[in-house]
Amino acid sequence: MGSWVSDRHPRAWSLRVRERLADGFRSGIVVPEGLIAHGRGEAFDYLIGERTCPFARRSIRAAAAALLMAEFPVISVNGNVAALVPAEIVRLAEEADARLEVNLFHRTDRRVRLIADWLRKHGAREVLGADGRFLTKIPEIHSERRNVDRRGILSADVVFVPLEDGDRTEALRRMGKTVIAVDLNPLSRTSLAASITIVDNIVRAVPLLTEEVRKLREKNPAALAKILHGFDNTANLREAYRHVRVRLEKISRARRFY
Repeated sequence: MGSWVSDRHPRAWSLRVRERLADGFRSGIVVPEGLIAHGRGEAFDYLIGERTCPFARRSIRAAAAALLMAEFPVISVNGNVAALVPAEIVRLAEEADARLEVNLFHRTDRRVRLIADWLRKHGAREVLGADGRFLTKIPEIHSERRNVDRRGILSADVVFVPLEDGDRTEALRRMGKTVIAVDLNPLSRTSLAASITIVDNIVRAVPLLTEEVRKLREKNPAALAKILHGFDNTANLREAYRHVRVRLEKISRARRFY
């Protein structure tokens, strides 16, 4: 389906991303609450300059190393992820030798099936989370996200949870798992709880992460461990926060407010 947004529109890129979510909503993949969550993230993207900053590239490199070092990596997919980067998330799973699992806050069997089918349409060979025979619950999570696949998130040592997911991130960390998050808000509970936080727009971050996995695949375990152990998530989040603060100060000095 073609976009109605003109290439000359100053917000063309952002508007086309919104179109993907709107299409996802109409198909039943995205819920209304997901549209609200995207709007909040879009505001933070504006604050960081709508670009992938150095602090995001460092966390992307660490995340790639973590995925490659993992014994059993799993990528969790919700409605917004499926609507925004379906082919890209499938490609990442293939490159990182990770399994895909549908995990939803607003969970219905129909939505899970729709998202699983959508991922398969974009090349996924296997999608976990839809077969009730393999579902179990994580008691520490007090939402429908507690329903996880025994063959996936429950067994994983590294879990990639794109987009805001604070309660589950905290619970997975308590279970001893390495959690990689994508969150445009460096102060969110997800960002603070994750092992590695990529402060970037998922539409930019996932292709870059896939590319970094390809680059690092030939590295030996010692080199990957050096990258991972040299990464400080707290310091990286502080840099992201400083970047936002400095950018706001520059904007306020450069523009006249009425």
